[in-house]
Amino acid sequence: MSTQPKGTAPPGLTLEDHDQVSGSAPGLSLMAKVLAESLSAGKPTPFRLRRVPPARAHSSSSSFRAAQSLEGRNAKIYKELGLFSLKKKIEESVNRAEMITPVAMEFEEERRIKQEEVLRECNLWNDDLTTSNESLTALADAIRVVNDLKDMRHKAEEAKLITQLAEMDIINDQLFQQAYTASLDVNKFLDRYEMSKLLRGPYDNEGACMIIKAGMEGTASEMWTEKVLHMYARWAEKNGCNVTGLETFPSMEGGTKLATIEFEKEYMYGYLSGERGIHRLIHSSLDGSTIRETWSASIDVIPLFLEKMSDFHIDERDIEVSSPSDGETFCRSKISVSIQHIPSNTIVQCSGERSQFANKMKALNRLKAKLLVMAMEERSETNKIKNDDFLKENKYETRRYLLRPQKSVHDIKTGIILPDLNSVLDGNIEPFIRAHICLRRGRKLG
Repeated sequence: MSTQPKGTAPPGLTLEDHDQVSGSAPGLSLMAKVLAESLSAGKPTPFRLRRVPPARAHSSSSSFRAAQSLEGRNAKIYKELGLFSLKKKIEESVNRAEMITPVAMEFEEERRIKQEEVLRECNLWNDDLTTSNESLTALADAIRVVNDLKDMRHKAEEAKLITQLAEMDIINDQLFQQAYTASLDVNKFLDRYEMSKLLRGPYDNEGACMIIKAGMEGTASEMWTEKVLHMYARWAEKNGCNVTGLETFPSMEGGTKLATIEFEKEYMYGYLSGERGIHRLIHSSLDGSTIRETWSASIDVIPLFLEKMSDFHIDERDIEVSSPSDGETFCRSKISVSIQHIPSNTIVQCSGERSQFANKMKALNRLKAKLLVMAMEERSETNKIKNDDFLKENKYETRRYLLRPQKSVHDIKTGIILPDLNSVLDGNIEPFIRAHICLRRGRKLG
């Protein structure tokens, strides 16, 4: 058994600690004893106090450094996986652009050349003004599409170059993100271009006026109508569409009884006409076997004529104009106007303009647009419209928004199901719109 020299402290302890452990008399520390002995001997005894860290402290520090190193390696792996995923998506967009752009460019250039020939052959001063305007509009549209295709091709080439440089590790993450953003723009443009080629209905290239009306379930339906209005406003914002003419008639509890929103952009009617019908929010039991509550909002969509209004005459004897004081309407403003078309029992309203006369003119235009759509649907003349079939179609259920057991959205017309309710309510309804357009044109969904 080894002995420790008197006056020294064991490893890991100070002299004071040792004094307490050794059981020396209170009030006299080992340091004082050593100092006294040193002074009595006439020479100082050198000593140094040091606290030796426990062995486990070193182990803990090593573990911390190892954890940091592991985190760094994991972050690098995740970053590499993220860049690989972005690269795959960019390549898919570039390949799609390289496949579609040459054919589209050739088609649109031919269309532009034909429109220029038509314009050279016609006399803008002597020919019918309507024909001249149509020729000029068609040429301007062809030139715009060609320029848009060139811009899209440039973005695709830029994204492709960045991905090629990435393989040589000579670009940073910011440039890679820029390439990904460009690829998203390319995909979005190609989606719109493909859809526009499918939209060949009489009014598909016009803007759209959407009327959203709360169901009969009371306050809950009025709150749901507010959510539906927000969904379409967000969709328009994400698609760069100018939203105007927003008219809302709020309820006393904070929801919305009736809302009208106008989308001033080409092909909006073609995109949104499939949204007509009942949109129902469903709250079921946990297992989905029992529907506990439902709230509904009905949607109607009519063309918003961007260039000119179709000039057909409505007999004054067939319409009845009323103001809020004349009857039961949603309108509360003194200058708002409601017009009823007596033969078809169709009612339209307007309250967004600054004068009653302006509201009357706008409501009359909405009535004409609605009658034109109804005549097209029924394949009859505007003065022989029967509203029964049209009303039945608008009362069909279009979409179900499920709160339980899974927050999902089911489109009744197309069978499309999206698993993220919150994403749909934030305006991500493009899959539904594409499916509706493909269904109308007899193409496969997907």
